[in-house]
Amino acid sequence: MDKRNFTFYYGIILIVVGIAVFIRVPQVIPQIETIEFFKNKIGIIRFCLYFLGFLLVLAGGIRVFKNYKKP
Repeated sequence: MDKRNFTFYYGIILIVVGIAVFIRVPQVIPQIETIEFFKNKIGIIRFCLYFLGFLLVLAGGIRVFKNYKKP
């Protein structure tokens, strides 16, 4: 496997993990709300988790796009 194929598949994996974060966050937030320390900070935690998912999808998309741009 050459570097170009590896970059492409790595980008696909990043996109899939980012989408999995988006799917998983609504299931995890109620569990986090049960912890007393995080009860008041649930908004920032939700923002951080969704932002992490967005960054993963963006990074994967950039890798896949750059892979197709190369001749």
